[in-house]
Amino acid sequence: MLRLTHRLAARASLALLPLLLAAPAFADDQPAAAAAAPAAAAAAVAANKIDSGDTAWMLTSTALVLMMTIPGLALFYAGMVRKKNILATIMQSFAICCLVTVTWMVAGYSLAFTNGNAYIGDLSRFFLMGFGENWDKAFVLGAGVDGATPLTIPESVYMMFQMTFAIITPALIAGAFADRMKFSAMCLFMVLWSLFVYSPIAHWVWSATGWLGAGVFGLPGAADFAGGTVVHINAGIAGLVACLVLGKRVGYGHENMAPYNVAYAVIGASLLWVGWFGFNAGSAVSSGGRAGMAMTVTQIATAAAALAWMFAEWGTKGKPSVLGAASGAVAGLVAITPASGFVLPGPALIIGIAAGVICFWASTSLKHVLGYDDSLDTFGVHGVGGIIGALLTGVFAFGPFTATKDAPQGVNIGGIAQFEAQVIAVLATLIWSGVISFVLFKVVDVIVGLRVSEEEEMEGLDVVLHGERLG
Repeated sequence: MLRLTHRLAARASLALLPLLLAAPAFADDQPAAAAAAPAAAAAAVAANKIDSGDTAWMLTSTALVLMMTIPGLALFYAGMVRKKNILATIMQSFAICCLVTVTWMVAGYSLAFTNGNAYIGDLSRFFLMGFGENWDKAFVLGAGVDGATPLTIPESVYMMFQMTFAIITPALIAGAFADRMKFSAMCLFMVLWSLFVYSPIAHWVWSATGWLGAGVFGLPGAADFAGGTVVHINAGIAGLVACLVLGKRVGYGHENMAPYNVAYAVIGASLLWVGWFGFNAGSAVSSGGRAGMAMTVTQIATAAAALAWMFAEWGTKGKPSVLGAASGAVAGLVAITPASGFVLPGPALIIGIAAGVICFWASTSLKHVLGYDDSLDTFGVHGVGGIIGALLTGVFAFGPFTATKDAPQGVNIGGIAQFEAQVIAVLATLIWSGVISFVLFKVVDVIVGLRVSEEEEMEGLDVVLHGERLG
């Protein structure tokens, strides 16, 4: 097993090397590839039409995923901090929603989903240029390349759906540094992180030309249906870096830091659960059978994880806490995300149980053994849960769910080759997000400073940063 791990780590490092050498591609506006579209792709575009049912489902899914951040994540995180930091915590989710919306419109979407090269998109959709040309036509993801995917929705809807993913991912990171980061530093970091970490990894996995989606070293492409690598591992490792760079909260380990309002947290987790159906089932980008199965396995895995966390806590601490059950549900949602479009109900149950037990251990025992202060367990739930889900996708993936017109039996995914591909995707995400997040935190620290003073932290961020107080 150790030999296999070394081999996969070496593969991931070699695969990342061209990306490091190709860093200037961020500024390299590649010419639009549509002009060179093959005849087959052009025919597919002409034949593809907007489907009103698919479009209606995707509009609904987009609204559901946006609800996951505001108000879902905002309430979930706010309920777990102390009273003096509730408004500041809600403000983080709200401000990130606004910041990333504009960042995504200006450059984030273009860097993530235009063809570009294997590592980054081009700037052909800079400021959403060209959106007025085919606003009422069906969108083809990757038009002009071999991996093009004709869709049945307009590009505006696809862009908006992906925007909601780009919004919630950096918002998840905020849970790791809750109670101690400057608002100005948070704003600057999230804009930079969205451009230099989120957009590239989204391109690697979900674009038509991304290297992880295409596969490396003769392995199949990484299977990530709705964001195990792109969203959860990405945010989780950035959150771990954040709490290590900023250090522990004042009084951590000595003062009572119990949540002020667990009811807020449970309401927020419940909104996340409901919104996650748009997150996972919406990633089918249609309203067909795959979306239905994604919704089914999401519900099963979430319930299983909540029960697994609850019983693990009950057995080790004597009582099942309300917050523990809610946290377990979120862990299950995270773990099923990459697998949701690839697995059947039985494996979903296994994934949920594994996520509940392992994330409980990571958020309690592991955190205390290693001594880091991950305020709201961003890494313990999202980082660890995302890794569990990504790896188990390689074990349980069901090929027929990948059926296309050209491959009616589906791609034969699952097994050792797919598992190796999943490991490489996990390692690549951990390396890129971890390293670049560390660099960005240091840059922001030089520019505006990262952390409030000890006196300000003790007074509370609501008053210090926003001049307001709850109650």
